[in-house]
Amino acid sequence: MSLHNHYYYDEESCEFIPMEYNKAEQIIYNLSIWILTGVFLSGLGIIFLSSYVGTPAELALKAENEILFKQLETTKKSILDIDSQLKEIAEADNEVYRSVLGLEEISTDEREAGSGGGAPNPEFDVYNQSTADLLRWTSSKIDNLERRISIQKLSFEELKQSYNTNKDKLQHLPAIKPTAGILLSSFGMREHPVLGYTRTHGGADFRADIGSSVYSTANGKIKYVGLRGTLGRIIVIDHGYGYETLYAHLSSVPKDIKRGTEVKRGQLIGYSGNSGLTEGPHLHYEIHLNKQKVNPINYLFADISPEEYLLFQEIARKNTKSMD
Repeated sequence: MSLHNHYYYDEESCEFIPMEYNKAEQIIYNLSIWILTGVFLSGLGIIFLSSYVGTPAELALKAENEILFKQLETTKKSILDIDSQLKEIAEADNEVYRSVLGLEEISTDEREAGSGGGAPNPEFDVYNQSTADLLRWTSSKIDNLERRISIQKLSFEELKQSYNTNKDKLQHLPAIKPTAGILLSSFGMREHPVLGYTRTHGGADFRADIGSSVYSTANGKIKYVGLRGTLGRIIVIDHGYGYETLYAHLSSVPKDIKRGTEVKRGQLIGYSGNSGLTEGPHLHYEIHLNKQKVNPINYLFADISPEEYLLFQEIARKNTKSMD
């Protein structure tokens, strides 16, 4: 960029006279123009980036916030899963454990422990709306879960005390797995594997190879040993207090297991097999309360953990086909 001539007015000669610049002045002028132009354009760039894109620190913070928000979303899903499991444990507590022991159910309002209507958590107001809402939800839900878990612990303590004062009845209550295998199919409407149509499946099927040990699930007296239709070789035990259990598709029975024999919980009573109408070797197990068939899964509380109970419930939901 060249330095243009400037003029001054000479009053004596009454004319404009051009000003003379040397080479050094020309270079200084050009450098000044480039520097000023660069500073101006840099300023415009900084203003644009700050207003519409963000500074490097702001961009890093934004990326970090996005990662944290995704983590909060993942945590929310985990909390909802825990909430669902706690509800199932509470249902089992009311419908099985407390019912069996003759204790009153704990109402939903009591289990919620007056949750809802907590503090609005104003400290979250500094975040954007979606993040603040998620943080408030998470805080409120965790508080709710802590309260419900505390109530469930108290309920289990009450159950333990009741058990200690009702030991005889509970010793006659079917409360363990009849064999070591995992659950294959549960109580309810199931498709029969041989007949091919859906019908009521009155018990639970457990994995058991031919010759696997089968145990009495409570103290009682042998009521029947023999063959019965599609169930094959069976054993029926009368436990008193309105309870009976049935073990089907057996391959054999020890000689000392016969009508009138007294048995204890956990005592060997037979061996699993494939007798009767089945898809394959397994143990079919039923519990009758006052001559009505009930879901055996709800009576395994002395033998399985809450996590195993939830696993069995999940298997029961997913498997719509029985073994017999």
